[in-house]
Amino acid sequence: MQAPEQPILRDIVLVGGGHSHVGVLKSFGMQPVPGVRLTVICTDMHTPYSGMLPGYVAGHYDYDEVHIDLSRLAVFAGARLYRDEVIGLDRVNRKVLCRNRPPVPYDVLSINIGSTPQLHGVPGALENAIAVKPITRFNERWLALLERVQRHPGTTTVAVVGAGAGGVELLLAMQWRLRHALRALGRNPDELVFHLFSSDANILPTHNLGVRRRFDAVLAERQVRVHRNAAVTQVTPGRLQTAAGEVIDTDEIVWVTRAGGAAWLRDTGLALDADGFIQVTDTLQTVTDPAVFAAGDIASMVNHPLEKAGVFAVRQGPPLAANLRLSVQGGTLKPYHPQRSWLALISTGDRYAVASRGWLGFAGAWVWRWKDWIDRRFMAKFQDLTPMDTHGTRAQPTSAGVAGTVQLTPEESLQAISAIAMRCGGCGAKVGATVLSRALSQLHPVQREDVIIGLSDPDDAAVVRVPAGKAMVHSVDFFRSFIDDPYLFGKVAANHALGDIWAMGAQAQSATAIATVPSGLESKVEDVLFQMMTGALEVLNEANCALVGGHTGEGKELALGFAINGLIDDDPAQILRKNGMCPGDVLILTKPIGTGTLFAAHARLSAKGRWIDAALQSMVVSNQKGAQCLREFGATACTDLTGFGLLGHLVEMTRPSGVDAELDLGALPLLDGAQECVAAGIVSSLQSANVRLRRALRNQEAMVNHPRYPLIFDPQTAGGLLASVPADKAQACIAALRELGYSHTVAIGRVLPQGEALEPISLCA
Repeated sequence: MQAPEQPILRDIVLVGGGHSHVGVLKSFGMQPVPGVRLTVICTDMHTPYSGMLPGYVAGHYDYDEVHIDLSRLAVFAGARLYRDEVIGLDRVNRKVLCRNRPPVPYDVLSINIGSTPQLHGVPGALENAIAVKPITRFNERWLALLERVQRHPGTTTVAVVGAGAGGVELLLAMQWRLRHALRALGRNPDELVFHLFSSDANILPTHNLGVRRRFDAVLAERQVRVHRNAAVTQVTPGRLQTAAGEVIDTDEIVWVTRAGGAAWLRDTGLALDADGFIQVTDTLQTVTDPAVFAAGDIASMVNHPLEKAGVFAVRQGPPLAANLRLSVQGGTLKPYHPQRSWLALISTGDRYAVASRGWLGFAGAWVWRWKDWIDRRFMAKFQDLTPMDTHGTRAQPTSAGVAGTVQLTPEESLQAISAIAMRCGGCGAKVGATVLSRALSQLHPVQREDVIIGLSDPDDAAVVRVPAGKAMVHSVDFFRSFIDDPYLFGKVAANHALGDIWAMGAQAQSATAIATVPSGLESKVEDVLFQMMTGALEVLNEANCALVGGHTGEGKELALGFAINGLIDDDPAQILRKNGMCPGDVLILTKPIGTGTLFAAHARLSAKGRWIDAALQSMVVSNQKGAQCLREFGATACTDLTGFGLLGHLVEMTRPSGVDAELDLGALPLLDGAQECVAAGIVSSLQSANVRLRRALRNQEAMVNHPRYPLIFDPQTAGGLLASVPADKAQACIAALRELGYSHTVAIGRVLPQGEALEPISLCA
């Protein structure tokens, strides 16, 4: 990723990817604050726009039309995106506590996580109903219901609990889509039965009488059974009961009511209202802690009680962004004054909508077209992202500009000046001993008896014992960070470095790290180093590989590598090498390919967030169990896929083995989005060097236009294992590898006797 020229002086952390925070990201992307870094912590890579969700359910929009891609937006904003669940705050030390990663320090924090359905208040609701939030979980359940209705004839009953605008609009959208699906199959749409439960005497109780009457008429026309003054008091499998004693059997229960604040907020010490929402002042700062802001549904303005409506979250984006800037610059924050009334455009499932504002109400197909235009215009702000210049970088400020932008303490000012000034080379480029010791003191490498001198008793060098009958296996890997999450980068770097050890059938023994960290305030350098090495150490410890030492220096970009020592039986016959391929063997690949093109696209804002997320999930999968499995099934040769790409590594195997190989392009397992990216002409910077190996292809001209052809040159990071396995064991081996979690494992070709042609590889489709 593009590294900033200026040191990081302040961290603004955004918890949640709601409507207010996407506005903050866009604002900082358009006008960054020198020395200020944004970090977004969110459970999902795509955030839905609530205004278009009913249209998506009704089938008027596809997934990408109604979701903002947080990954692309974060790259545009120069922000770090951490995919994790927040479980608490340490406000004393100013850290966000996450479920699966180290705490994340902040100078200023903003929370925009929306509301949380309070299903626990009704016995059985949590286990037997699906809440509309979080949207990702609801979407999975909704798609499952859609498929179930289409596949299984018979009556399906759906109950929606909550008769506000959100519940009514969602029910009508679901009904419209399901009835349309049944008609397309030639079935009777009356197989569907819908119930709507309102704890009030009226539906849409916050809207005027005219709007309520319009929707009463729509619901009656569409034969929705409306239950009024019918608070749901109990839910059991396939059944719900109301306070009036009414019992309804149902196949699906959707919960769109009784929302409150997330449970973890209760332990933060922040002032909350009766429903668990964070109380904030007019500046959107919490009444408890001026360093913590909140916006959207999770915020409860003490001076302006607001309905939980998406319009306020959107409108709070600009003032929130302005006040976050001012808070790190030491300026006077500005109050946000919400509007007293707002326009609500509520759809009826079909392409028809009702407008409601105060006493005003009108409806029509034209209202839906108007709503569609407004919604698409809003989404375009976050989908049509253009880098700041043709290189995707931002103009960098001078040292004087940095020092004068962010409010610093005298000690921090000295550190900032030192970080900006001309830095020493040689040993002067080392990270300071105090920073290094503080970061490393929090790490706990696995202890091994064969490590005589390591990090627990540091000396000039580490000393490890080689057991009798064992030989040493040495490997080294090092590369710059390609993602903005140091913890995840540490995991990938360690996993990548271990790949060569596993591929040769060895066991990892010890690792020595070499890291480069951008200069900056000591606290920022320390945290980046700690986050990165925590991720790496989790991988090394799981592999029973002891971290025994290393070197950390300053540099422009974050980078990490490891020299790995492994142990293997002192018998050349036990070493799994590249040169043992035999004619008749089947070529097996354990992971999908495409990391090179995907991350090149990511840097250009051309990759979908879910593609990048899936690629990273693949990259952190260890090859250790896969290598053991391949040995058990008699693999004759093996290597791990890295920078030379699939073709480069296959050539490395065929030539010393004295064989040829046939590669089936149609069988190649691909990461989601990889084929789309190469089709768009997006390739890694290493691709051109790898393409020179096309001279090893016997029928290159015949296959050059195949859509997967470019991917055989795509460089991989932490890729899978490429192995040759005897044909009679190949299918059983593939099944065993899939059982171990390598779900994309497939046969991608076969080993042939060496022919007279100079080119060892032929392609087929």
